[in-house]
This record gives sequence, structure tokens and C-alpha cells, in this order.
Amino acid sequence: MSVDVRAKLAEKGLTLPIASKPLAAYVPAVRTGNIVFTAGQLPMVDGAIAAVGKVGSDITPEEANKLAEICALNALAAVELVAPVDSIVQVVRIVCYVNGASGFINHPAVANGASELFKHIWGEAGVAARSAIGVAELPLNSPVEVELTVEVK
Repeated sequence: MSVDVRAKLAEKGLTLPIASKPLAAYVPAVRTGNIVFTAGQLPMVDGAIAAVGKVGSDITPEEANKLAEICALNALAAVELVAPVDSIVQVVRIVCYVNGASGFINHPAVANGASELFKHIWGEAGVAARSAIGVAELPLNSPVEVELTVEVK
């Protein structure tokens, strides 16, 4: 069964963005067979980072959750470069990196911003294996970065 991704996004008042240009020597997504891997996606909106700083001091966990959702949208835009998003049949893996302040330990709450979006779109097929990892720094001082692996038709 095919999912109309744009319609599911519209239910949440969201749209699929245009994929961001790479910031260094990499491609946004690679397809091998029926699997698509994305590069890490930052919370870029219209070519600019939506927020900067550390989660737990500069950015609240709730704000970071919304930023993870933006990263997830950008990951879908990256997928769209190599396969139609409507051809996604399973979200396989989500990796969420959190630029947390010293002592911040609620990385899963941040990663839920991506996970909950995918579950909204694909239901149980949107529930994936996931890692939520705290890091000392991220590119551009981003609070969060998300990588995505999906299976496509």
C-alpha cells in the first residue's frame, strides 16, 4: 500500500521542503537496491539553520523536539532526490544526534520529534530502530542532526 506522504504532512500543517545543498564533500542520500541512506540532516529552513546552541541550556528539549522534526522533513527531502518519498514502505533506522549541554540526558525526547513524524505518516511501518546520541558539538552549532534509512519499493 502506497502512502501519500505530502497529504500526511499536510494533516500536520507541514510540507516537504527542497533538499538542502551539502555543506561539504558528500551527497544528501544514496540508494542501494531498495534501501536509501541519508546523510545527517540539520534543521535547515530556507537555506538557514533554524536554531543554534546546546539542548538543555540554549535550547529547551521541547524546542529541540521540533527541530528534530525539521531534520526529519529534510531527511525525507534528501530521500526524494534518489527515490520518490511515496515509494517508502518502511522506515528502517533513525539516528538522532543531540548537541546537549553538560548533564543533559533526555536525548530520546528530542529524537521523538523525528520518530513521531514518521509514525504519523506510515503508522507501524514508520516505527524504526533508533539511536539517540548525545554529542559535544554538531556542525554549525546545530542542536540536533538526524540520519534516516528507509526501504523503498
